[in-house]
Amino acid sequence: MPVPLLDVNAQNLPLESELQAAFTQVLHHGRFIMGPEMETFEKEVAEMVGVKHALSVSSGTDALLLALMALDIKAGDEVLCPAFTFFATAGAVSRLGAVPVFTDVCPICFNLDVNDARKKITAKTKAIIPVHLFGQCADMIPILALAKEHGLKVIEDAAQSIGARYRGTSSGTMGDFGTYSFFPSKNLGGFGDGGMLVTNDDGLAEYARVLRVHGGKPKYYHHYVGGNFRMDTLQCALLSVKLKRYAQYTADRQRNAAHYISELTKLPGVVQADPAHCKCVTSQDEWLVAQDAKIVLPVSYAHNEHIWNQFTIRVLGGRRDSLRDHLVSKKIGCDIYYPVTLDQQKCFADLPAASLSGCEVAHRVAGEVLSIPIYGELTEAQRLEVVAAIHEWLA
Repeated sequence: MPVPLLDVNAQNLPLESELQAAFTQVLHHGRFIMGPEMETFEKEVAEMVGVKHALSVSSGTDALLLALMALDIKAGDEVLCPAFTFFATAGAVSRLGAVPVFTDVCPICFNLDVNDARKKITAKTKAIIPVHLFGQCADMIPILALAKEHGLKVIEDAAQSIGARYRGTSSGTMGDFGTYSFFPSKNLGGFGDGGMLVTNDDGLAEYARVLRVHGGKPKYYHHYVGGNFRMDTLQCALLSVKLKRYAQYTADRQRNAAHYISELTKLPGVVQADPAHCKCVTSQDEWLVAQDAKIVLPVSYAHNEHIWNQFTIRVLGGRRDSLRDHLVSKKIGCDIYYPVTLDQQKCFADLPAASLSGCEVAHRVAGEVLSIPIYGELTEAQRLEVVAAIHEWLA
């Protein structure tokens, strides 16, 4: 049977009557920009993740841009960010004339390598952006310690991880700012673009609110140059409907991940990543050779609550594209997140050499990763179809 990589209608259509009611409510009161549903949704998100301030914004990308602006990141400032992630992380830095400095990543969880970040700090470094990739938090204790040691601001790019936890604390709530995305493919997916900026700092929250509306307070009186970073009232209203089910959405994805791990590790050549080798690539490679590994499954660290925005496997031996083509031939959805690291993107080719060096692990995993369907509405029969197709490819 065909298995799509994502089926947004499987989640949205059962809520059709509630979503239509939310639309009708907004239609009738007519406050399409910064209406009452916006404030309601912000309070709901703040309560869910345990943060003082939540500001709905136009996209996850704009949440990053707004955070950087509120932290006064300027042209020439350097900002550390992982080389292996979605473009927006570094793109927002570059739009302000600041310089993204790319760090390597962990081959187990794909998140920022704090030891490599330490090597790349200079007198111009002003901030660090750890990305909680694929739904699992980066190792925040050493990241926050590094930031404190060097006086760096911390923006958590939690676009893929709203509701994930690190040692009991929600992603996005540990740095100066956290940013979320409600792009339709996210675990809390909207009906277009949308995002959220969160912080526990009263002053930063107030400044960001002013910047969100062109830097004007009161209206038409501008002390700052801000932007138009507002999220539509309608998006807030619709997302509020879905937020009430978010705990179940997360549980469903976690169930699916557990089922994949249980079934796929029965196959010859399939192993789950071993966190014991997280800090040493050489040790990990030796272990994988000893296991005769062909596919490496992702792992959720014991101290994390993983929300599984993606279930991303590593296909070893240069055979990733072969498996991808096989799955496509079986009408099983899959995709590569991300085939080109940020330091290898053409638009960053003119950055200083120091910004582009030492990302060997990122380059390697970009050639190995493949994401398979994990959305919560995936049936057991569909999951077994994916497992059977991988088994056939391994045979």
